Amino acid sequence: MKARLILYYKGQILLLKQTKPNGGNYTLVGGNIDDREFARQALIRESYEEAGISLKEKDLQLVHILHKVIGDEHRLVLYFKAYRWEGKLKARETHKFKEAEWFYLDDLPPNLTETVRLVLEEYRKGRFYSEYVKK
Repeated sequence: MKARLILYYKGQILLLKQTKPNGGNYTLVGGNIDDREFARQALIRESYEEAGISLKEKDLQLVHILHKVIGDEHRLVLYFKAYRWEGKLKARETHKFKEAEWFYLDDLPPNLTETVRLVLEEYRKGRFYSEYVKK
């Protein structure tokens, strides 16, 4: 299972740009939920590791669930939104990400990952759940 962050600031959301070897696309902060870790705890950890920001559990609200199927693998991805954070925003895992940038939802980059684009569209339509299948 994974957790991802939709972080808002002045009407924009935070995206990380992957390095070329990792696809070169934009994606949301987040990652795997480790053993003995709850989803919000994982997102707090990943947010600091990837973007240098500190979040609080009380500020994270579950807004969408994606059921993702790639081949025979099924995975659930939990999307949380937040408006508050602390720290200096910076892409920290430089082997995976080039930069951290803010984008308006109406002006997202063309090279946004497929799943993030789908989730943001569904979320904006008020849908709490979506499915993605890649064969």
